[in-house]
Amino acid sequence: MFNLNWKRLGIAAGLSLSLVAAGCGSDENEGESNEASNGDNTPDYSEEVNYTITGIEAGAGVVAAAESAVEEYENLSGWEVSTSSSGAMAQELSSAYENEEPIIVTGWTPHWKFAKYDLKYLEDPNEVFGGEEEIKTMVREGLEKDMPNAYKILDQFQWETSDMEEVMLEISEEGASPEEAAQNWVDNNADKVEAWTEGTEEVDGEKVTLVYVNWDSEIASTNVIKYVLEQQGFDVTITALDNGPMWESVASGEADGMVAAWLPGTHGAQYERHQDSLEDLGANLTGAKIGLVVPEYMEVDSIEDLQPDE
Repeated sequence: MFNLNWKRLGIAAGLSLSLVAAGCGSDENEGESNEASNGDNTPDYSEEVNYTITGIEAGAGVVAAAESAVEEYENLSGWEVSTSSSGAMAQELSSAYENEEPIIVTGWTPHWKFAKYDLKYLEDPNEVFGGEEEIKTMVREGLEKDMPNAYKILDQFQWETSDMEEVMLEISEEGASPEEAAQNWVDNNADKVEAWTEGTEEVDGEKVTLVYVNWDSEIASTNVIKYVLEQQGFDVTITALDNGPMWESVASGEADGMVAAWLPGTHGAQYERHQDSLEDLGANLTGAKIGLVVPEYMEVDSIEDLQPDE
């Protein structure tokens, strides 16, 4: 690991001196060489963050991937993933960022924190977190027959990362309620909404139940599609659930659908368990991503740059 750090820093002269000292066979020189390797200008972030990754809810895909990373990367020996909630993670990130303190969090895109803070993903050479993800729409079996207009709107719902982050930022930065932010976005994007409702008819109070995981991204998307459905005459109820119950409620038919399925990584296990009991309507947003995230001011670029707890 020390040789890798020297290589990345490009200090060829320092490496040469270390090799000369080792060749002399002097215990004193060897100790000085090791001290130099540990005493370069790169801060020991691992110790500063107490060998801890700040996570979100236990059972979330990004948390499971972070736990796998701790097992797979030898240099993360002794590390742990601290779970809480997406809100608590955001608060800890905000506090650390304001004080320019080191922090490593489980992150995902889209998320308002990337618009508010200067952040970066740590490189993941072992690809534990996978590549890009899609956020998909899932509905219960039989919805197309029971409520064809709702089914078609959900099937045609598709937007971009910038759209979602616009709603999230209005909630987090301007203090708007999710309902207000969703209505404002819909009112300002009539052309996109028209494409979602194309070929559908207005209804009179048909009840639709949607579920979502309580993440900022899914609060935004679920409230937007709720408002669009209500404009078409539906009586819409939305309910926040944990990851597992969200999938179970759609697969069992207790809920009509969700626009919050992160695949293939984040909700991969839930999808494998329930895919035969629900209908996949495809991606409503592409280019999503999960991984370990740090502020740009931290001089670390890869998971492999971190040090074990020894």
